Amino acid sequence: MTLGNGALPLGSTIGILGGGQLGRMSAMAAQRLGYRTHIYSVEQDSPGAQVAAQVTYGAFDDLEAVARFAAQADVITFEFENIPGATLDFLATQPHCRPHVGAIQICQDRIAEKRWMEKSAVSVARWLEISSLVDIDAACESLGFPFVLKTTRMGYDGKGQAVARNREDAVAAFHALAPHPLIAEAFVPFEREVSVVLARGVGGELALYEPVENVHQHHILHQSIVPSRLSAEQKDVCLGYAARLAQALDFVGVMALEMFVLPDGGIVGNEIAPRPHNSGHWTMDACVCSQFDQHIRAVAGLPLGATERHFDVVMHNLVGQEGAEAWSGFVAAPNVVPHWYGKNDVRKGRKLGHANELWAMGTMR
Repeated sequence: MTLGNGALPLGSTIGILGGGQLGRMSAMAAQRLGYRTHIYSVEQDSPGAQVAAQVTYGAFDDLEAVARFAAQADVITFEFENIPGATLDFLATQPHCRPHVGAIQICQDRIAEKRWMEKSAVSVARWLEISSLVDIDAACESLGFPFVLKTTRMGYDGKGQAVARNREDAVAAFHALAPHPLIAEAFVPFEREVSVVLARGVGGELALYEPVENVHQHHILHQSIVPSRLSAEQKDVCLGYAARLAQALDFVGVMALEMFVLPDGGIVGNEIAPRPHNSGHWTMDACVCSQFDQHIRAVAGLPLGATERHFDVVMHNLVGQEGAEAWSGFVAAPNVVPHWYGKNDVRKGRKLGHANELWAMGTMR
């Protein structure tokens, strides 16, 4: 069925590169909106593969498999950004990648990402590109201790980084982390972490969710809390940062901007996620249109949905054995909506599901 205004016709196939929980929840949203999904998955019986109409299995650097996948999709989107360069180069030749490959390439490289933030007038922590031990000495001198060394690619949930408290730490981290160059960031004595999730449509229209406050444990998101403790002015800064980045990147789809709140009340940008984000899972039950609905609407060329919140909410991440053991309690709670990702292998640090604890507006304890 043709919808007009350039929207993807009902029954079309949305290809999702990645078979994890973000792909799963995006596929479920696509089904509600009248679309089929084709998941590209590295592993058998992945969360996304369990709910998709079609699945291609293959490594992310298997260009023949990726080409077969792309040929069977009317539009292609992404579940995560850590995709090999050659695969992105191939996808750049395909029509209707949303977001476009250039945005993914910027967000998967921390140096390019920092430069893009600065170009978009987003404040960031002081940083240096590190290619040699001479650069390490420069970082020790200009950033002071402690500072953080990170890989520019493939780092998430605390992986690919180390804190340097002295030169010996920095040198050891330089040799241990790969590939080079690395990035050195001044340590940010933040009071709390916040994020903004937004959607941008094919015509440049924006739909922003209010900023959320995030609590991490062992470098993995533990809770997202809405409403946040941000002032009205701070909220405006956060929303402005995210909106400017989305427009500057010419982004289509859902993206998130992670930020730090400083002791003086200032806000600095940390990382861009060019996809639905863990800190946006609360929208599934507290809003009419979730971040996954928004993502499918955006990549399909549909009008974006409402972002108003109808509940106060705490999103609980269910991680590892502790998360598995907490599941039954959340299922039994009368004000909680639980979401399980279909992963049967419980491992330390593995995200198994989440639970949205809902409260009437203004009553959350």
